[in-house]
Amino acid sequence: MLTVDIRQRLGAFDLTARFDAPQGITALFGASGAGKTSVINAISGLSMPDEGRITLGDTVLFDAKSGINLPAHQRGIATVFQDARLFPHMSVARNLGYGRRYARTPLGEAEEARIIDMLGIRPLLDRRPAKLSGGERQRVALGRALFSAPRLLLADEPLAALDRDRKAGILPYFERLRDEAGLPVLYVSHSVFEVARLASQVVVLGAGRVIATGAPADVLSDPALLPDGDREAGALISARVVSHDSDGLSALDAGGVAFFLPQVPANIGVEVRVRISASDVMLARDRPLDISALNVVSGRIVGFRDGGEASVLVTLETPAGPLFARITKRSVAAMALEEGQKVFAVVKTIAIAKGDMAGD
Repeated sequence: MLTVDIRQRLGAFDLTARFDAPQGITALFGASGAGKTSVINAISGLSMPDEGRITLGDTVLFDAKSGINLPAHQRGIATVFQDARLFPHMSVARNLGYGRRYARTPLGEAEEARIIDMLGIRPLLDRRPAKLSGGERQRVALGRALFSAPRLLLADEPLAALDRDRKAGILPYFERLRDEAGLPVLYVSHSVFEVARLASQVVVLGAGRVIATGAPADVLSDPALLPDGDREAGALISARVVSHDSDGLSALDAGGVAFFLPQVPANIGVEVRVRISASDVMLARDRPLDISALNVVSGRIVGFRDGGEASVLVTLETPAGPLFARITKRSVAAMALEEGQKVFAVVKTIAIAKGDMAGD
């Protein structure tokens, strides 16, 4: 368990952060300039807070009152950055071996082999970084960090330099890390897409303050906590995979509601997270018939808020969990929508990409 309770003045910027990060992935989430990297620097030992305390398990990393401030190399922390920072003249195998130099207790061969296989980098061991894709380089950087046998892994916007398709390709490896590595990971990001996929817990920073902490489904369902507000609004629902069908679709069950999505990368019976963007949800007063959309969910309107640019964000209560629909103000008026009214939410099957689905 990582415990952070610090205060730090950085020029004109005041940072006050207090949170715990247990085993799994804790996302440090917020807009640019919120203070995420400042928190990371304090934890890693690259900067020293003015007040407070940081502990990792039973080890005190920093304590202002006691005058404790462990040097960075004694903290047992590894960091993965936006750019992989691999040594260009070394093979993948030698880059991994460089991480081994910093292990307080070196890993055994079996454990190193498990990391290589978990990250899918065994076919890359003889290559040099110039021969790797961006996603491959980040997987090697992650492997090098794990070879140092860290007690805590810091991931500072590790996928920011990758496009959405390459992000979708590497996110499953971070999911495996979350589920198999057995250590706390602090994952810095301003991407709803990444946080929805990976986080076990979300800590939201705004203007140097922790403004919310909670489960991804709760935090990411509140537009007020999202960097781009209503534009990024969407629901994160949990569903169980029921079947994989021959036409390329998977059937899921979410609170008794059937959802049909493009082939889900999970076995039958597994619980998955599905993020449904408010912009991909349409509303109907009556159950629509003879339409191409396969996902129709009955619900009740529980709130409205201005969505900007002639739009309204409608919040729905459904058996599958909260859903959001971003529709025009004209549609709200034309349909005479009001709180408490029963409506039907329509979600196009192909609107939900594979990257919006993840193991829970």
